[in-house]
Amino acid sequence: MSDVAPTLPAVGLLHTETMRVEPRHTVPQVADWPGFSDMPPVFATAMMVGFMEQTCIMALRGHLTAGQGTVGTHVDMSHLAATPVGHTVTATVELVAVEGRQLRFKVECRDDAEVIGRGVHDRFIIDSARFAAKAAGKAATSGR
Repeated sequence: MSDVAPTLPAVGLLHTETMRVEPRHTVPQVADWPGFSDMPPVFATAMMVGFMEQTCIMALRGHLTAGQGTVGTHVDMSHLAATPVGHTVTATVELVAVEGRQLRFKVECRDDAEVIGRGVHDRFIIDSARFAAKAAGKAATSGR
């Protein structure tokens, strides 16, 4: 970690982000996996999880020092309802625990009609340069 301690956010921090579901966010568009290609064109679980993570990241802006970031370490979410293309999706996150550099968020996602997902997400505060160097070292030793 850097020599400057982060200004840790307080439990109770709330943040909301909104997005519009586009075709690129649907199940058939998620990956190259052939099993997904014939699935209904609704908001993909992977995209919902990513959007909730993004909302947590944005909640932490202004609470970290230069050179610090966060990485996701745990996801426990339920995808409760399908969302068609064109609907607006809103993610709301609340910081519910801070233990050292470990942060836990309660997350909820709604579309224009109902709650579509909820759960918890953990993030860990990192020194970005140190983290990147460690990943590069791993890549070098694996020959990739």
